[in-house]
Amino acid sequence: MAKENIQSVSQWLDKTLAKGILGFATERLHAELPAYSDTAIKRVLSRLSAKGKIVSLYKGYYLIIPPQYTAKGILPTHLYLDAFMKHLKRGYYVSLLNAAAFHGASHQQPQEYFVMTGFPVLRPTVKKGLKINYISIKEIPETLIQKQKTEAGYLNIASAVLTACDLVQFEKRVGGINRVATVLSELSEVIKPEDFKPELMHHTHVTALQRLGYLLEHVCMENELANALFKAMEKGKHNFFRIPLKASKISKGFTSENRWKVIVNTEIEIDE
Repeated sequence: MAKENIQSVSQWLDKTLAKGILGFATERLHAELPAYSDTAIKRVLSRLSAKGKIVSLYKGYYLIIPPQYTAKGILPTHLYLDAFMKHLKRGYYVSLLNAAAFHGASHQQPQEYFVMTGFPVLRPTVKKGLKINYISIKEIPETLIQKQKTEAGYLNIASAVLTACDLVQFEKRVGGINRVATVLSELSEVIKPEDFKPELMHHTHVTALQRLGYLLEHVCMENELANALFKAMEKGKHNFFRIPLKASKISKGFTSENRWKVIVNTEIEIDE
């Protein structure tokens, strides 16, 4: 009976994979193979997991591993993330260094995946050496997200300008302000002055916008972009505060004589 169970579930997996579906919830498996008990299904899934045919990603959600990924034992994140987030009924978008890489700023390849999503907070997904970090934010800015075609469907990616803002706002997550400046120097090539829309101004914290403006103007030497951002902030009636460029470093005794009111308490070096 056990062999029959495995064969039936394996056939079901093959059919599912043939449809281009790379993940499934156990509820669906139970619904489509009603002849088998919960216990029988659990045993089969355990055996198939041991064989590397499937991987348990989350409570009751599995990935199907096609032959070409058997050696790695896991799928590339971009192939299953969208379906997984739909399973969780969560809005999301790929951000930070991963989004920057999609926009051509791949100077420093990320070792981990960063995904913005809502609340409640999701614990990181760690499987087979891959890690997805979830950063919870109050609102997913739908108008600032792009849909990227993948072999398995689509992926929500932060626009280049949203990526820039997020990198500055969450700079500690990616290795600090120097690394952000290096990525920004490449990312700024695909950002346009008209990208600084009211939706972006509303979504991004004013201190991140100030630091971004300073970096664009004084580090990346992108005066046109810096001027466009400054005008957008003036139009949005943002209040500028004296803030340190590097939040974790002492700021007393350093100058803030720039229009962004950024206290320049560190020297930025861009990796060539």
